[in-house]
Amino acid sequence: MNSFGTSLKAALRSPLLPYWLVVALLPLGRSSELGTFLCLLGVILLFARDPRALQQHAGARLLLWLLGAYILAALFSAFDSIVPGKSWGTVVALLRYVPLGLYACFAIRRDSKLQALYLAVALVLVLWTLDAWVQALTGWSLGGHAEAERVSGIFGATDLKLGPTLAVLSPFALWAARRRWGAPGLLLAFLLMLGPVLLAGSRAAWLCYTLVALGFAWREARSAWRFAGFCVAGVLLLALAGGIAWKTSTRFQLRMDRTLLALHGTGQSIDTALSGRLDIWHTSVEIIAAHPINGVGVRGFRYAYPHYAPANDHFLTAESCGVGEGACHPHQLVLEILTETGVLGLFLWLAGGVLAWRAWRQVGPVARTRAFPATLALGVMLFPLNTHLAFYSAWWGLLFGWLLGLWCAALHVVEDDDEPA
Repeated sequence: MNSFGTSLKAALRSPLLPYWLVVALLPLGRSSELGTFLCLLGVILLFARDPRALQQHAGARLLLWLLGAYILAALFSAFDSIVPGKSWGTVVALLRYVPLGLYACFAIRRDSKLQALYLAVALVLVLWTLDAWVQALTGWSLGGHAEAERVSGIFGATDLKLGPTLAVLSPFALWAARRRWGAPGLLLAFLLMLGPVLLAGSRAAWLCYTLVALGFAWREARSAWRFAGFCVAGVLLLALAGGIAWKTSTRFQLRMDRTLLALHGTGQSIDTALSGRLDIWHTSVEIIAAHPINGVGVRGFRYAYPHYAPANDHFLTAESCGVGEGACHPHQLVLEILTETGVLGLFLWLAGGVLAWRAWRQVGPVARTRAFPATLALGVMLFPLNTHLAFYSAWWGLLFGWLLGLWCAALHVVEDDDEPA
């Protein structure tokens, strides 16, 4: 049996299965917590068998420091939160990322297991991509009927997360295609996922996927001149794909028409192009000014919003999580951190970022190459010049915690010959 099939079988049996389930079940909402629960059981059994296991894994210790920054920011914000119950409940829920990430570090100790998990995630993305293409062509998918303006795929018309999730996780599919079929496979995989990402209608996903393309272009080019050539070719390819989608898809045309309103140059047109994001960001600045130290508390943004938004804010009337509540979250990572956790929270996030950068630099080029898909996925997810889903929410936060655990594990795996099975 070839190595591709062997890796697949390894990915679909213990110990990788619980960690893989978190991603595989993402479209099913809370069902993805099944994988989290299984990882918790695995970590309990591990430490019952070897209480000193943590001392033997640098990746696990790195994970604890990084999660410490992420969770402490939430903890400090909860002490004077405007909604204490919501914030303290969120802090407690965040603790489940600790055993989730630790499980990754100890279950993925060897390179073969890491590559097997990459492949297993890639297969999930293949399913989502094919399902999205079916929906684009027929109007139906495993998630039901398409949403009016966007392809929603397996996530369903009431949960428009296909675009951001597919774009963020796409490095795993592109990596697997590159390893199996070389540069032609990489290009084909990129094009296959490009359609659903565009038709999903999330402009944040469009930017994320562009960043993924740039990351792989730089890795393939290995020189500035070749990279520039790849970028020119990529721009032409994206323009061609966008033109085809514009002419053939009403959904994509509607999203582009709204986006191009920004070219009118007026404040109202830009705000409309950004789906009201300017209103949210202006209100976020007011909230930050009123709560600069530790914010309004994690997940407290929607409750603070009505007190700082103008009376005629349209998120208070028609387009909110609930009429009268306002916007659900700031739709931007830095603003989320500052509004909900304050300057103290931002300092902890930046400290975690510096620690992650130093760890990435210290592991060496071979380890950095192995961790490339996870590094790129985390990088585009955290790219600050973009709009974002809420990082302290149960769903996007879970994906972030999952990626963080995988990244810490990937940096410290060993070659199969260096450790017994």
